[in-house]
Amino acid sequence: MTDEEWQDRVKGLLKGELKKRNLSYRDLSEKLAAIGVHDSERNISNKLSRGSFTAVFLIQCLDAIECKTLHLG
Repeated sequence: MTDEEWQDRVKGLLKGELKKRNLSYRDLSEKLAAIGVHDSERNISNKLSRGSFTAVFLIQCLDAIECKTLHLG
C-alpha cells in the first residue's frame, strides 16, 4: 500500500470510531480537552481530512472517546 492508502485507512478507523459513538469533531475536541489535550474543532477536522496525524494524536483520540479495542480488519 502507498502512504496515502495507509493514511486513508487510519483516518477511516478514527472516523469510524467517532461514528459508532455518534460523536462530532466538536465532541471530540471537548473530550480531548477533558484529558488535557487542547485542539480546536477546526484543527481536528483538518487533521482528519489530511489523514496525516501522529500516532500520539490517534491514541489521545481513542483514549478520549474511551475506545478500548480497535479492529484493524
